[in-house]
Amino acid sequence: MHLVRRSCALLSAAFLTTALLTTAPSTATGPTAIDPLAAGRGPVNTPRVTSAQALLNWERIAFRTVYADTSTPIPVGVPVLGFTSLAMHRAVQASLSRTRSSSERAAVVASGYQVLQRYYPALRGKLGADRAASLASVKPGPAKRFGVRVGKRAARGVLAERAGDGFLDPNIHYSLPPGPGVWQPATPGGDMLAPWIGSMRHLLVRKHVKVNGPDALTSSAYTTQFEEVKSLGSAVSSTRTAAQTQTALFFNSNSATMVSDALVRYLEGHPIRLPDAARLFAAVHAAMTDSLIQCWRLKRDVGFWRPSQAIRGAALDGNPATTADNTWTPLVANPPYSDYVSGHGCLTGPAVEVIRRTLGERTPLELISVNSPTHRTYPTLRGLENEAFHARIWSGLHFRTAMVDAYRIGHVTARRVMRALD
Repeated sequence: MHLVRRSCALLSAAFLTTALLTTAPSTATGPTAIDPLAAGRGPVNTPRVTSAQALLNWERIAFRTVYADTSTPIPVGVPVLGFTSLAMHRAVQASLSRTRSSSERAAVVASGYQVLQRYYPALRGKLGADRAASLASVKPGPAKRFGVRVGKRAARGVLAERAGDGFLDPNIHYSLPPGPGVWQPATPGGDMLAPWIGSMRHLLVRKHVKVNGPDALTSSAYTTQFEEVKSLGSAVSSTRTAAQTQTALFFNSNSATMVSDALVRYLEGHPIRLPDAARLFAAVHAAMTDSLIQCWRLKRDVGFWRPSQAIRGAALDGNPATTADNTWTPLVANPPYSDYVSGHGCLTGPAVEVIRRTLGERTPLELISVNSPTHRTYPTLRGLENEAFHARIWSGLHFRTAMVDAYRIGHVTARRVMRALD
């Protein structure tokens, strides 16, 4: 496999890694962040702030529908979160633009319901009950009825845009032949998970972020990263600390909802206006969706091998500085797709970047993991990213380059999505 590694890109990679390392992680709750969205506007409109709860409720309903109520794999559910949040944002904007009275809360409920029941028709009854309960809290009258119509129209618009977008396309497969540096499914002749994601039509940003691919197998950069993950990512590592092991396991949770769920809970304690909350979640989930699409194209078309395959196959990599270990296994089991780039980074990075640029670097988010009874709160978003970044190396799942480039894709895509929503 021909892998040409970057020149000036090494400088940008080093810069990003340095930035991630500059803030030490913490499990102590940080200072309360000031709401920049309300700054300079005088008192926040209390009814509008209260009404944002309807949106937060439907974000939670979306998480539950996509993951808890189904067996949807993590990456497969991400686009649906993007479609749902974008529809709710557009519904709020459309309701606000009407000259006649319209309820933004009703518009949120109607739009969220329409999108979710389209992708999960078997859950239509449960979603219908959610819809009825949510609308029951909206004052009856013309504004409510008109808001529902506005929300339905916004959802239909998003669904129409997604027609033929490649979602769940069964005709796309992983097909790279075996060889040094090339990831292969665990079952010979098998496929990667959801290869069609890499061919989906983007949600808001169609231009891919420029990255230069994995390091060449014979390069010194590859050797350094090989030794790093071989030492720190092994299931029986003697160099990984207990704290690093706990962090690796903590972040081996649902990266599609971990940060978003923390954001929902943060906003319940630090309320902002409904239009601002709707835009914030639309940006978070659209950026995650568009980052994931590029990520999956690279996983499918570059197909760089996982550390476990690399370490076991080091005798064939042409690099005299690497040594094979046929017994090496990662701390965390490999998912069914390749190393480059990190899907975890392409979901965590854009979500955090949107929050950073909207609410500020010192927005303390409390993360909850399915693998830990203890929640973690970081005083800065950089501290959160620092641990999420290194957790995948300590898990034995990724080379450092896969993490650096994933965060680059996520951060740049997030900024482009935010501009697209302006």
